[in-house]
Amino acid sequence: MRGVVWSGLAAMVMACGGAPPEAPAVQAPQGNAVAVLDTVITVTTSPVGITAAMESATLSTKLMASVVAVPVLEGALVRRGDLLVRLDVRDLAAKQQQAEAGLADVVAQRDLASVSARRIRALYADSAAPKAMLDAAEAGLARAEAGVRAATAMRTEVDAVASYGELRAPFDGVVVQRFVDVGAFVAPGAPLVTVDRLGALRVSVTVPAEQAAGLQAGARVMAEIEGDTAAATVEGVARGSAGTYVINAIVANRGAQFRAGSSAALRLPAGTRRALLIPTAALGREGDLITVIRRTAQGDLLTVVRLGAVLGEYTEVLAGVTAGDQVVLADSAGRP
Repeated sequence: MRGVVWSGLAAMVMACGGAPPEAPAVQAPQGNAVAVLDTVITVTTSPVGITAAMESATLSTKLMASVVAVPVLEGALVRRGDLLVRLDVRDLAAKQQQAEAGLADVVAQRDLASVSARRIRALYADSAAPKAMLDAAEAGLARAEAGVRAATAMRTEVDAVASYGELRAPFDGVVVQRFVDVGAFVAPGAPLVTVDRLGALRVSVTVPAEQAAGLQAGARVMAEIEGDTAAATVEGVARGSAGTYVINAIVANRGAQFRAGSSAALRLPAGTRRALLIPTAALGREGDLITVIRRTAQGDLLTVVRLGAVLGEYTEVLAGVTAGDQVVLADSAGRP
């Protein structure tokens, strides 16, 4: 097996920071040789932050009542209008009936006053009723109409208060926190459930001033969220405290792949530097060591390398090859 004799020595030399050793020439594999690319790459930093929903709602009530139903659990997907929490509002149901009865009573009084006023107007027009009688009829009608308006407002108020007995999803989203269970007694203003809107997420990170230089709204960057990558657009750059800046970036998050509250990082440009790059397809593995096959005048040499950043289909090599070397794009069999 290739590398069996020298793999232990290679590991010790690499651990001590020395140059990686080379193996004796090996039989040339099938594959083309490509030159090591000596180029300038953009250096990036990856400040860490947390994803947040673009819109989030923590629902509460104006009532003091007990909870009779919570049909959703944390993590549940909900549609706008879905029931989230129901409270015991039986006492309000009685008040609604009283308000309805009161409204019906004043409407009947208003109708009677209207009929009376029409009759007196007709009599007054024929000089069969004095002006004082007409004024009294008109005043009675005005009072009756005011009573209808007051009773209508009372019924509307009772209906509005009763509506707080059912908390429903304000938009399509996901339940991220449930604060109560059935049987709990809640007070006005107490949080009951939090819902995040599905869709775009905001990633916020704090960086030193020099890392924020040159970044503007609309700039395209990459975000790393829970091990996955996604394109992001800088929403804005704001001055923070102690010489720092807050960078907000938006991830479209189509298909709701990511959830709010996930750990995230933004890859931000931090200047340039020279680097040696080789195709990732040229990398192999010998035990715990990463290797390449260098093509030389003496033959193909199995060489241990130390890697840096991964840039698309290329990988940076920190040690093991030099500019001008050629590496073999061997068959992928046995490659990591």
